[in-house]
Amino acid sequence: MKAENILLPDRGPRDLARARQVAMYLTHVGLGMSLSRVAAAFGRDRSTVAYACHRIEEMRDEATFDSWVDTLEESLSTVAPLLSQVA
Repeated sequence: MKAENILLPDRGPRDLARARQVAMYLTHVGLGMSLSRVAAAFGRDRSTVAYACHRIEEMRDEATFDSWVDTLEESLSTVAPLLSQVA
């Protein structure tokens, strides 16, 4: 899957939609961006981002998925300070 596909305007296949939901979740939770800012960055409605975050939170009840998202959040917390220096 190409990273730029996450920003495509259509929903796309299930795996792409899930990857987009995870990316929106991490952007909101991991980077602390507002739902509105995440929506603008992904070309989606605020309600779509809210739904994605809710969906990922529900999925985190499954231990393997939760561990995977934890790993992504830890990685993001490592690079987030560098992103703010570039911006």
